[in-house]
Amino acid sequence: MARHGALRARPAELKPGTLRVISCRMDYLNDEAQGILLEPERANIARYARGRDYHKVLRDRLQKLCERIADEIGEFGYRVFTDSAPVMEVELAARAGIGWRGKHTLLLSRDAGSWFFLGEIYCDVPLPLDAAEKDHCGTCERCIEVCPTQAIRGPYQLDARRCISYLTIEHKSAIPEELRPLIGNRVYGCDDCQLACPWNRFAKLTAEGDFRTRNGLDDATLVELFAWTEAEFDERLRGSPIRRIGYERWLRNLAVGLGNAPSSLYVIAALRSRADHSSALVREHVSWALSRHASLAA
Repeated sequence: MARHGALRARPAELKPGTLRVISCRMDYLNDEAQGILLEPERANIARYARGRDYHKVLRDRLQKLCERIADEIGEFGYRVFTDSAPVMEVELAARAGIGWRGKHTLLLSRDAGSWFFLGEIYCDVPLPLDAAEKDHCGTCERCIEVCPTQAIRGPYQLDARRCISYLTIEHKSAIPEELRPLIGNRVYGCDDCQLACPWNRFAKLTAEGDFRTRNGLDDATLVELFAWTEAEFDERLRGSPIRRIGYERWLRNLAVGLGNAPSSLYVIAALRSRADHSSALVREHVSWALSRHASLAA
């Protein structure tokens, strides 16, 4: 944000010649069960991350769309984006009429809820403008009430420093100790605000096979995933967005989940197996997790 924040509101500086932005939506909801949060020994992974990396899928679709446009109107200047540059994707999508910004700051649509990805095409074609969508959240504040870490400080106000998605994905150092117990078994991202949103009852299942769950990530235990070697992590999560955080932060997140899991000899043995890990970051979180099971570990 410090380096590129100004570009977010200046499309023509990010892609010279830009006259319009084509905003696109791609649904990713599949039919996996949502009950993992109620099973604290299992790893809860945000639904968008259980299949293939959406960056690749959506980028390919946007590129094909540009090629089809070129077939119709001739060559034109464009650049595609999918969460890959300083682009105000939610604001652009709201102005394009795809939906409105919900109180959790995600985009909401009356016919799709929020279970979708956004992508953009910056182009030099003077297309007609679409009308913005109106806000339909009304007095509902379920997303605010359900947030585990109270990261949604008020309507349309998100404190990323407390957001579990930020802490488990973007944050590179130690997770603040006071927030660890609140994370529960969420080891990659968090869907709580979306699960609580009434508009998501209108969401439709995706037909995109690439978004189907891989490696049993909708039913894996924390202990199972914590036992993966770095080679297994790299191989099993090849093509997955999870691989972007790297093995060290993967173990960090799982250690927090194990610290919050019900005490058992099985959990303690798993944590002790990483107590002397080469990474100080992993050792710190393992030590914290073991302290949570101190009575049984003694």
